[in-house]
Amino acid sequence: MTHASTPDLLVLHAVRVTGMADDATVSRRTGLDQETVSELLKDYEAYGWVTHAEFAGTGGWTLTERGRAEDSRRLAEELDRAGARTVVQRAHQEFESRNGRLVQACTDWQLRPSRDDRLAANDHSDPEWDGRVLDELATLSGDLTRLVAGLAAVLARFGGYDERYSAALAHARAGRRQWVAGVGVASCHAVWMELHEDLLSTLGIPRGAERGAG
Repeated sequence: MTHASTPDLLVLHAVRVTGMADDATVSRRTGLDQETVSELLKDYEAYGWVTHAEFAGTGGWTLTERGRAEDSRRLAEELDRAGARTVVQRAHQEFESRNGRLVQACTDWQLRPSRDDRLAANDHSDPEWDGRVLDELATLSGDLTRLVAGLAAVLARFGGYDERYSAALAHARAGRRQWVAGVGVASCHAVWMELHEDLLSTLGIPRGAERGAG
């Protein structure tokens, strides 16, 4: 039976995974009503776990070091309580085996090397090139659906990543190019990176230390 996270953990962890999020974003991510989310975030600010930041014209909550430590403690407790460690470790290994393909696809969406410039920007004038990228993202979408299903079967909070990725891909196929790797939207790249952070933080693996974590 899948384990349902407490609202306290869902809110704190949503801030960590998104990097910076306002009350409405956390509410959407967690499925909790905004009043509950706002009350919890105010409590966390008083505890010194979150702080409100402004960046490039946008604002939201970010975790402090104390908040990150508290989130890590709660994640470790939940992982053991749910008996989900083996499943999440296996999912992380599967994710890592596909991560390079996602990164390459997003790079190919942004760059299309020419004879004279290996770093030439992709002007999206070649439908074959873009089509191959979108097809690769679609293949990864199928892999992601299977991976998320396994994770959500033990920890309910992992549910929804595949749906958000698929929605972003649908936007991209409809001609809204920023939904592949753009910032400020839940693009394919953004959703993928959030899942990556979720897996790493759940397992207590520092970002960039995957190879040495085994």
